[in-house]
Amino acid sequence: MAVVGTTDRLVRLLSVSEEELASAWVAEVSSTLGGRVSRVEVERDLRELYAALLAALGQDGPDAHGEGFSEVRALLTELSRARARQGFSPTETAISVFALKKVLEPALAGGEAQDLRAYLELSGLLDALGLFTVEVYTRTREELIGAQAEQLLELSTPVVKLWDGIVGVPLVGTLDSARTMVVMEKLLQTLVETGSEQAVIDITGVPAVDTEVAQHLLKTVVAARLMGAECTISGIRPQIAQTIVALGIDFGEIVTKATLADALRHALRRSGTTLTTAPVAGQN
Repeated sequence: MAVVGTTDRLVRLLSVSEEELASAWVAEVSSTLGGRVSRVEVERDLRELYAALLAALGQDGPDAHGEGFSEVRALLTELSRARARQGFSPTETAISVFALKKVLEPALAGGEAQDLRAYLELSGLLDALGLFTVEVYTRTREELIGAQAEQLLELSTPVVKLWDGIVGVPLVGTLDSARTMVVMEKLLQTLVETGSEQAVIDITGVPAVDTEVAQHLLKTVVAARLMGAECTISGIRPQIAQTIVALGIDFGEIVTKATLADALRHALRRSGTTLTTAPVAGQN
């Protein structure tokens, strides 16, 4: 019965002093955010959370994982995701919950045993809810980082149109499995959109070619062939050529060229385009 009594004490206190306590909570949290979130937004979020917390305590008691706290968890999820996107730290996010302890401490500092039990009960509840915000924040940041990594992959693997019927893929940096998939998808999509039958994969910006990188290149070439396109690999520098020979890597029937210009010239010939040299003015 003691637990029920302390919970009732918390509910009565939160209900009777709702306006005063909610305002103090908003003021306390606003002071920790450095003006990066408007007072209006903080007040809207915390007052909604305060009302949900009060309702949950009356229904389920101080059980942060209970069904009665589903709305509280939903509001904290929304708050944590917003703070993660705004660039706040997980500590700053959790403090928004922990600040309610500081606000309620004077009201429960009467020295009576029931008040002490009520405060400890509330403290444990807010600790659990604060940890919940950290978990949500962490998941959100991981999602954001993953999305940014995908965007960087796409930006670092452009597919450009070099000529009618010819597309090029200039690669810079290390070619790993994840990046190979992006290159392959973008190349195949561009081949379909442009109706190109020739593709030039330029590896001038790839620092080194090992067996793994060679396998990734071969997969891309094979995928393009299945789409009816012929691939030429350019940027085979002397050091890379020596490495390929030393590793025993066989590119089979894949055409390789030293420079992008050589590869483009080859692709133009394969596409039936004839190149001519314009006469220089003043020369016979």
